[in-house]
Amino acid sequence: MKQDKNPLATLDRSQLEAMRAAGAEVLEYRRVLLKGGLNVVGEMLRGQGAFVEYDHYPADDVFDAETHAQYYYHAHRGSEGEHGHFHTFLRAAGMPPGTEPWPADNPGTEPWPAGEEALSHLVAISMDAYGEPIGLFTVNRWVTGDTWYAAADVIRMLERFDIDHAHPSWPANRWLGAMLRLYRPQIEALILARDAAVAAWARSHPQQDVFEDRALEITSQLAISVEEQIAAVEAALGPSARKGA
Repeated sequence: MKQDKNPLATLDRSQLEAMRAAGAEVLEYRRVLLKGGLNVVGEMLRGQGAFVEYDHYPADDVFDAETHAQYYYHAHRGSEGEHGHFHTFLRAAGMPPGTEPWPADNPGTEPWPAGEEALSHLVAISMDAYGEPIGLFTVNRWVTGDTWYAAADVIRMLERFDIDHAHPSWPANRWLGAMLRLYRPQIEALILARDAAVAAWARSHPQQDVFEDRALEITSQLAISVEEQIAAVEAALGPSARKGA
């Protein structure tokens, strides 16, 4: 996906202010970690032994029992410049009322998690070797073994992602939630593009179970820069907002 020249200019002011606050949080958590010679990726790997492809870090994932948000870090794609990536989820108990898997009657060849075990992948964040975010992407269902929900429902889930405890790292947990708020418009667009990609693939491969087709892994992606996103938010807010900062 390509961004137009400052696409944030069309957003309403309240959303831009929320993104501005999230950007300040992202920078603050990074500052606190850097002051100790740390970064968010290192926080995931600390005390976990050798870094092994496909393994989850931390080993049992990170889960908030109140919000039902969940995430883990791992590596396997071998993408240029990527050290690994975070996968973010929301479990069924934390989803907005009325949320149901789509399609309601799973037509696939593999079972989906159901009941309390159902969870939805939200978005993944690619990280470089220095612990800095470099991209966002969405994936097909088989990649994370989740339950499939329509884009409109996944978008409603985004505001519920919140890890409000200190395991394995308070600043890393808060940084991740702030990233989802800072990039909320782009993440919504990626989720919509995900559904469009899956639908197009299903039409062109009618004999395949689209949700299990290993030939379709990444369904949408976007390169990112925190500094550029914050600058775009400030530009959209205008000079008067910067003066009042």
